[in-house]
Amino acid sequence: MNAFIEYMKLHLISLHQDAENLQNLMDNFKGDYDSDSYKDMEIEDMVNTGEIRATNHLLSVAQDMM
Repeated sequence: MNAFIEYMKLHLISLHQDAENLQNLMDNFKGDYDSDSYKDMEIEDMVNTGEIRATNHLLSVAQDMM
């Protein structure tokens, strides 16, 4: 269980790094905000946010069980 909790912590760090990189891409986007490429970034941002929330929840539950 401890190894799994440590894995989730590392995964969460990675997800936050992905979110920061994606935010930088979106902030510096030089194109049409209605383009498919920007819409894909928005979807990726929503998915990443969901992954962060889910990982936080599972990590919290696992830590409460310890």
